[in-house]
Amino acid sequence: MSKDRITVVDVAEAAGVSKSTVSLVLQASPLVNEATRAKVQAAIRDLGYVYNRSAANLRQAKSRIVGIVVNDLTNSFFAELAVGVDQVVQSAGYVQFLSNTGENVDRQREVIASMMEHGISGLVVSPARGTTAQDFKPLVAAGIPVVIVVRNISGSKVSSLMADNHGGAYQAVEHLAGFGHRRIAFLGGFPDTTVFTERMQGYRAAMEKAGLVVAEELVVGSAPSRAGGVDAVGRALALADRPTAAVCFNDAVAFGACDGLRARKLEPGLDFAVVGFDDVIEAKAAVPALTTVSVDPQAMGARAAQLLLKQINSGKAEAEAIVTSVRLAVRESSRGGLNTSGRKSA
Repeated sequence: MSKDRITVVDVAEAAGVSKSTVSLVLQASPLVNEATRAKVQAAIRDLGYVYNRSAANLRQAKSRIVGIVVNDLTNSFFAELAVGVDQVVQSAGYVQFLSNTGENVDRQREVIASMMEHGISGLVVSPARGTTAQDFKPLVAAGIPVVIVVRNISGSKVSSLMADNHGGAYQAVEHLAGFGHRRIAFLGGFPDTTVFTERMQGYRAAMEKAGLVVAEELVVGSAPSRAGGVDAVGRALALADRPTAAVCFNDAVAFGACDGLRARKLEPGLDFAVVGFDDVIEAKAAVPALTTVSVDPQAMGARAAQLLLKQINSGKAEAEAIVTSVRLAVRESSRGGLNTSGRKSA
C-alpha cells in the first residue's frame, strides 16, 4: 500500500471483513469466531498495523449519544417504539442512533460494536432471533447501560422491559370465548422467541380455563408479518373443522389475516373474529377497526428511554426487570364469526 498510515479500514479490506469485526478483534471480544479472528490477526501482522489504544479510549469516551437497535423496522410497532425512545432522549439532550438488524444476529453484533466505537452512553435493543446473553458481555464489561425491550434474554445481566404477553393473550381468548367461539386459532409468530412462548402460554391457559380443547392444528406459526398472516389464516381455514376466530401474534399478522379472509370472500368482524396484539396506530383506522391487546409501543419506548437515562445519570448499570401491563382494546374485528345458533356463519 502506498499510503504511510495503515488504518482499521485497510485491515478490514485485507481480511475481507467489516471494520466493526476488526474492532471486535482488537478489543479481544468473545463474539468473533476463531477462524475470523485468525484471519484479522494475520492481516494486522502482514500490514504492520499498530493499534493506538489511547486514541481508541478517546473515541470510546461517553458522548451524548444513545443507540437503539431493533429487529424489524418494517413492523410499525418498532417504528413507534423508536419514536417513543427518541422523544425522551432528545428532550434530555441526547441524540439517537437507530439501526435495524432484520433478525440477523451477526448484523446486530456489528452495529452494536460500531455504536460502542462511537462512544454511546447507553443502548435500547430489541434483540434479533438467536441473541444470547454472551452478546451483551462487551457492553456489561464496558459499563454501558443497556435496556432490552420486547424479547427477554435470560442471563444477560442487563435491564429488561417487557409487556405482559401471557396476560394479553389470556384476555384475547377470554374475550372470544365470551362470544361463544369454541375453535379459536393462534396465528403467526416464531416459536423460538420468548414472546411467542409467553403469548402461547396465555392462549393455552385461557382455552383450558374456558373448557376448550387446545388442538395443535389450531396453532399455526408463520413470520410475524402481514404476509405471514395471509399464509397462516389460509392454512387455518383449510382445516376440516376450521376455526371461527383467531388470536394473532401481533397486529401485522392480524392485518394479514384480514386480507386472507377477504381473499376468500369472508368478512373479518362478520364471518370470522380477529384479535391482534400491539395496538399500533393503524389498528384504530383499519376497516374493520382491529380489536387488539394494547401494548402502546410509543409509551414502551418512552419508558425504556427513561429507565436507560436513569442508569446513565446514576453512573450505575444495575439491572432491573419490568413487566408492563396491557389491556384489550375491543373494536369491530372481533364481534362476529358465529350466528345466533352458534354455527359457523360462513
